[in-house]
Amino acid sequence: MAATGNIIDGTAIAKTIREQVAATISQSQSKYPRFQPHLVILQAGARPDSSVYVRMKEKACAEVGIKYTHVQLPAEASVDEVVRRVQKLNADETVSGILVQLPLGDHVDEAGERKVTEAISPEKDVDGFHAYNIGHLSSRASNPLFTPCTPAGVIALIDSTNVPIAGKNVVVLGRSDIVGSPVAAMLRKRDATVTQCHSRTVGLEEKIKGADILVSAIGKAQFVKGEWLKPGVVVIDVGTNYIPDATKKSGQRLVGDVDFESASPVASHITPVPGGVGPMTVAMLMSNTLTSAQRLFERSRARSIVTPLPLDLLEKVPSDIEIAQAQTPKRVVDLAKEIGLVPDEVESYGKFKAKVELSVLDRLGHRRDGKYIIVTGITPTPLGEGKSTTTIGLAQALGAHLGRPAFACVRQPSQGPTFGIKGGAAGGGYSQVIPMDEFNLHLTGDIHAVTAANNLLAAALDARMFHEATTPNKSLYTRLVPTKKGKREFAPLQLKRLQKLGITKTDPNELTPEEANAFSRLDVDPETITWNRVIDVNDRHLRKITVGQAPSEQGHTRETGFDISVASECMAVLALSTDVKDMCERLGNMVVATSKSGQPITADDVGVSGALAVLMKDAIKPNLMQTLEGTPVFVHAGPFANIAHGNSSILADRVALKLAGTEPDEDASAGGYVLTEGGFGADMGLEKFVNIKSRVSGLKPDAAVIVATTRALKMHGGGPDVTPGKPLHDTYLKEDLVTLKEGLKNLTRHIENTKKFGLKVIVAVNQFSSDTPAELELIRSESLTAGADAAVVSNHWAEGGKGAKALAEATIAVCEGSPELANGNTAFKFLYDESASLEDKMGAIAREIYRADGVEYSELAKKQLENYTKQGYSNLPICVAKTQYSFSHDGKLKGAPTGFTIFVREVRMSAGAGFITPILGDMQTMPGLGTRPGFWEVSLDEQGNVHGLF
Repeated sequence: MAATGNIIDGTAIAKTIREQVAATISQSQSKYPRFQPHLVILQAGARPDSSVYVRMKEKACAEVGIKYTHVQLPAEASVDEVVRRVQKLNADETVSGILVQLPLGDHVDEAGERKVTEAISPEKDVDGFHAYNIGHLSSRASNPLFTPCTPAGVIALIDSTNVPIAGKNVVVLGRSDIVGSPVAAMLRKRDATVTQCHSRTVGLEEKIKGADILVSAIGKAQFVKGEWLKPGVVVIDVGTNYIPDATKKSGQRLVGDVDFESASPVASHITPVPGGVGPMTVAMLMSNTLTSAQRLFERSRARSIVTPLPLDLLEKVPSDIEIAQAQTPKRVVDLAKEIGLVPDEVESYGKFKAKVELSVLDRLGHRRDGKYIIVTGITPTPLGEGKSTTTIGLAQALGAHLGRPAFACVRQPSQGPTFGIKGGAAGGGYSQVIPMDEFNLHLTGDIHAVTAANNLLAAALDARMFHEATTPNKSLYTRLVPTKKGKREFAPLQLKRLQKLGITKTDPNELTPEEANAFSRLDVDPETITWNRVIDVNDRHLRKITVGQAPSEQGHTRETGFDISVASECMAVLALSTDVKDMCERLGNMVVATSKSGQPITADDVGVSGALAVLMKDAIKPNLMQTLEGTPVFVHAGPFANIAHGNSSILADRVALKLAGTEPDEDASAGGYVLTEGGFGADMGLEKFVNIKSRVSGLKPDAAVIVATTRALKMHGGGPDVTPGKPLHDTYLKEDLVTLKEGLKNLTRHIENTKKFGLKVIVAVNQFSSDTPAELELIRSESLTAGADAAVVSNHWAEGGKGAKALAEATIAVCEGSPELANGNTAFKFLYDESASLEDKMGAIAREIYRADGVEYSELAKKQLENYTKQGYSNLPICVAKTQYSFSHDGKLKGAPTGFTIFVREVRMSAGAGFITPILGDMQTMPGLGTRPGFWEVSLDEQGNVHGLF
């Protein structure tokens, strides 16, 4: 026997490694409570030897503090089934390491096992056998993410002897992919001279005699004899072989590849079997799992670093589409990685746009939100004042020029205005969302999904009315609740209707005739139907139509109409939903009519709400695109701002706020900015953002950027009308400080109104080439006098992010220099309490925001308000539908009018979206096309490039 001094105690060394792993985990968790290494082992069947190995790993995990999950699959599990489970674990951000216990069974050959091994993400391959890791292990120019556990244990055992590896002659006996080849590669990287042998190597004894270090993994009991060894050699015996031994209860004992009795007197250091390499394998698995957890945890905490795309700025700014097509966007998967999304959270739609899974909100739920900025504007001209352009330009400045995480959140534009007179909504000049043709047209099909859902509900309602009118009571009930395969039962939505009616029975056969009739007949009053069909085209001839004129409808006609798709309540529901469950509930709550007895008829009552949710299941995921300078943009939902609440989705904002947010232990200054745009002026988009969107989301904005232009201010100061398609008057092209100063009353009122919500105010003067320094300075100085926290001239249309750099710096200074914003905006407040009456809420908006003397209601509006209150909807917020061209209901009242009374013509309810809409004046929900629509300019060339969008 050898002296015990030269025996390498693998058990003790493994114990030390495990203790170090446990200590590191404990220390990390004391600093970062979320840190939790997690090992998952998949095992097919229950082979006794495999189960022993699995239990050893489970025990080790428990000792060191690693979460352990054992996935037990059937013994007959196919390769594809195992691969699917592996892929699911790859996508699970809580899993640090994945190990598939081999073998998988006699039905799985070597190729099948390799397919399973290759399915494991290299980042979670803690066993170290993925081709990625083996390949990098073999290269001197790179390092693997993980080294195989047993080979890593071998190197650790050699290092424990303090015998230097560099320059030594090392013989590796064995050529398996599990031990021999990886060990040889690792030793070569440590500058050893490695000879790799096997049992058929000619002159094997002589080669072994020259070894300073011998690693044997040949799998032959006591194959290497002591007389083959060079005196002082270091021997690492990886072999595990059983030989007969009558002294053992089992009749056999475990020995290595090396004859320990003859080798130990010759070797300077030698590992015993058992107690040598064996314990190291599990210890190194624990170490690899810890390493993986650390790497994944740090990645999850890392700030997003977006690589900017350079802009080739031309003094003479080309058309929007020429600029957009001259830029080559990043692949959306690359952008997603830059901003901190993991692959399973990104669903690509082509190369440059993608859906983002809502699961990111769970993964990043622990983060503090980034800074939240609402971009709004003064009362606009019909040409628009560049809110979208400013939103994009500011995002480019923050992200591409100041290196801060920055996300723009904008609405998806309707194709109606795109082909009409307004053009697209991707921004303009050198501040755009790209590809702008995809942005302005189909995008990922969300508007199509909204259209399909809306029209399915319209079809279902008309069909239900037809069948109720043409079917006797008993037959109607039988058709609604048929017997299928000898069983008759209510559908889930039918049970919901029974609950609404106060019927507790669940067996269809137990309902009385009266109960069955109440259940079956919605008894819709046709005069109360509020649900129109929709299409995403400006088509004035669909504003009023008659349906049911075919002979098959048996004379059941009615007048109805089409709205444009983005005016659908389904779109508002999409924008205001906080998760999938909330969307389903909101869709079901949409009221489409009133029964003849005065009860609201909902999509749930019609039985179609589940189908609507299915049609919109993909639409609820925000769309990821990019700016011209490669910074991220979320494009999601597009409710109209004059007839709906006019803001992009809550979910897009929430996802962006988490991606821009900070870890609990990080300084808030490491966080980023989310810029979300509200439609039209602050009296509309901002007011609805605060009192509707923020009330639902619970998100508190830190500041508002109010976009102003000399053009709009001069118009409000008495300048001539601004009309699309007509040349601008000289007033707008030359310096006119008198008219401009008078128009500044409009901006002053918007600043005052915004401050009422407890928001910091930054005025962004969107510079035009005709603006003079005196005009720009007048706007800036008057803004500060009116109470703005900052006022900055911005030239982002002509210069992109570079032109908005001063605006970005001012935004940061206001948000990060205000103590009251350090832990969220504590000054933020709503304009009214939700418990106030509908009339009081409308009055608050009219007096505080519009500065009206009061509100008058038509008899119809009074009756509608009374009815909505009786039906239990008085707690809903108000969403005023009015002209965007004035604080008042009259678009001709410019500037900051006073002394007027608001007149409410009618009141509509969007119970699913969750607001009441008083309508001031005559509001169109279906635009028309002008004499010279924008589509005249649009064309497609032979290469598939779009021309003429603007």
